[in-house]
Amino acid sequence: MAVDPFDTVLLLALPASGKSEIRRYLASLPIDVALDDFGLMPMVQIDDYPYVHAMRRISQETRRLGMGTAFFKADDAPFDDTRDWGTLTVLLDEDFRELSTRRAVGDPASWLLDRLDRARATVGAPTLFEDRSERLESAIAGDAAELVAGLPDPVEGSRTVVVEFARGGPEGASMPLPAPTGYRYSLSLLSPDILARAVILYIWVTPEESRRKNRDRARPGADGSILHHGVPEVVMRTEYGVDDMAWLLETSEVPGTVTIEAHGRTYWIPTVRFDNRVDRTSFLRADPEHWSRRDVDALHGQLVDLFGPLRARMSSST
Repeated sequence: MAVDPFDTVLLLALPASGKSEIRRYLASLPIDVALDDFGLMPMVQIDDYPYVHAMRRISQETRRLGMGTAFFKADDAPFDDTRDWGTLTVLLDEDFRELSTRRAVGDPASWLLDRLDRARATVGAPTLFEDRSERLESAIAGDAAELVAGLPDPVEGSRTVVVEFARGGPEGASMPLPAPTGYRYSLSLLSPDILARAVILYIWVTPEESRRKNRDRARPGADGSILHHGVPEVVMRTEYGVDDMAWLLETSEVPGTVTIEAHGRTYWIPTVRFDNRVDRTSFLRADPEHWSRRDVDALHGQLVDLFGPLRARMSSST
């Protein structure tokens, strides 16, 4: 029996675990190979890193202009208000819904500040920019325009949407992680359209390995890509010191799924873990012509072994 291709893949992991590297590899495959081996149609990618970068830039400018701290007290500080993990999720959900029809953006800076305030209000956080100044909009105009230019274009026809993000909690935290930290909280904010059709590909590394790889990949000015950005060490420890994926899998009523209570119902999201505790993906940061055939073949086979059961679970749940 033929199995339908995936509609939405949630690509989750601690920072620097290999999410973007695996997405890069899958996107490099011929369309027929991606579909036959992994059930992936042409991929459209959404992630929240551009919003985190924009929030840090806004905070730099509000501090410089004497307008307070906005989201971060310093460039290397964690969120002032942890509800902004929910803000990021609301923004991702909006981007998903606008893949069919994108609203026109007139002034990118005003558009960005308005979106941030609306998303914050959705998760119960106070708005920040109702009395903003033209100086702030002018200061972030270039960053906002760059963010808008990087959003995926509206798509027609069949595609697989890959939604990439990382969530966690402080070092030493016990399970379950309380809202607004962790995957359980953020997943519950996604729309029914995502939760009812999504699968999770989780890249598994230890927090210690995540921190090591984060330090290793941080190459300021290398190429501006997500493959080379670094997360401040204090953030790695206070916001990504643990995550709750193992707990979610262990406590789910349905094996091989993550259970999420949202929108008045229960969702069981088919989930697999790619074991990257021994690094299998960092080679993908290099130019593709430098990828060794041995590394590529090994990675491809390991992913095939995961996507097969994932496709079977998705088929049995529909």
